[in-house]
Amino acid sequence: MGEMEKQKLLVVEDEEGIRTQMKWALIEHHDVFLATDGEKAMEIMESEHPPLVTLDLGLPPHPEDTSEGLKLLAQILRYDPSTKVIVVTGNPDRKAALEAISLGAHDFFTKPIEIDELKAILKRAYYVYTLEAEYRALQGKLQQRSFGEIIGSSVEMEEIFTTIRKVATTEVPVLITGESGTGKELIARAIHNAGIRQKKPFVAINCGAIPENLMESELFGHEKGAFTGAHMRRKGRIELAEGGTLLLDEVAELPLALQVKVLRFLQDHTLEKVGGRESVAVDCRVIAATNRDIKKMVSDGHFREDLYFRLAVVSIEIPPLRKRDDDVLLLTNAFLQEYSTGRSFKSLSEEAIKAISSYEWPGNVRELQNRIKRAIILSEGSAITPVDLGLQSVTIRERSFNLRKAKEELEKRYITMAMLKSQNNVSKAAEELGLARPTLHTFLKKYNIKH
Repeated sequence: MGEMEKQKLLVVEDEEGIRTQMKWALIEHHDVFLATDGEKAMEIMESEHPPLVTLDLGLPPHPEDTSEGLKLLAQILRYDPSTKVIVVTGNPDRKAALEAISLGAHDFFTKPIEIDELKAILKRAYYVYTLEAEYRALQGKLQQRSFGEIIGSSVEMEEIFTTIRKVATTEVPVLITGESGTGKELIARAIHNAGIRQKKPFVAINCGAIPENLMESELFGHEKGAFTGAHMRRKGRIELAEGGTLLLDEVAELPLALQVKVLRFLQDHTLEKVGGRESVAVDCRVIAATNRDIKKMVSDGHFREDLYFRLAVVSIEIPPLRKRDDDVLLLTNAFLQEYSTGRSFKSLSEEAIKAISSYEWPGNVRELQNRIKRAIILSEGSAITPVDLGLQSVTIRERSFNLRKAKEELEKRYITMAMLKSQNNVSKAAEELGLARPTLHTFLKKYNIKH
């Protein structure tokens, strides 16, 4: 193990000879703490928090049976469920050990003790412990760096999260802009879910996916007999959003004639169905989204200026993924966690990390998501490669920096890659980078790399 930090190990054993044997056999790789009974064991658990425990089931005051050992096992796991407890039994039929396993023990071995076997069990138990700890840490970080289903730690995304929190408690219309695949609908859903309408419907309509001759009926509904095929009265998407939120996705695709009717609805919150004469009042919040340059469309006369100003009381512009360097690897790790469910967890090879970091991501988050899904399915090894991602031909993208900025960018990229590779273990990342641990902490603070 070399210079690596020793793992704490609590040995609970009432026989002095066995305690001494285990201590000297395991002291090279472990900080060994000794206890002869349950009371002393729990004192050590509370003061040292060892991740590993070997527990003799035959403890005083009843060493002739397993009652005290099983009682202590329950106490340890109540105190810290993540502790890996390996039970020791002299029972040749292993019934007591199997009972302990059913109560939450990680593994068992029987007396007489085979030290090499015990070392292997402890090594495997600690590996499982670290995997679980890293998973919990990652889940915690994703909670801190997310808003609903949106993940991001970049400055741009933090600003968007702040805006979401502010507008969610209001009723003002919001216009969300950004390239295809950046997550505009997720932003809209986050606003809805954080507001007072969260228990009411969220209704989305893609204005670019419905033929122009059907769009009015889809939005406003129609009366029976309004047109050929209108066999019954039907509510439109606006009415279906009553009490909740309506998302007009790709709103820039609305025909000019319909833009007038949408504007009228925004002004008085009433509508008329196709073929109808009565006004229907609808209470819903309206959020719009588009991947087009809607300001240019206004100046070119393709989108009504008055409707634009009605929709864009608050504007949220989502940056493309290529401008969210801090988020690419964070999103990658999140997707790996999500889509590895039911499969063995796959890590990224160093080449894959470089390819992901260098790729321009023209399809944005949606493309990253799909490539990770593909890689998990196609990868034959434990580590995902650029070939699995379909990024084998990626070249490092060129940037125009002065020398200082180029150096800082390189430092930040390699530190981020090392932290991902080590699954946010600062000691391992520092070793990988050839840095002292305090130096790496300085860099993490300097570049605002969260861990």
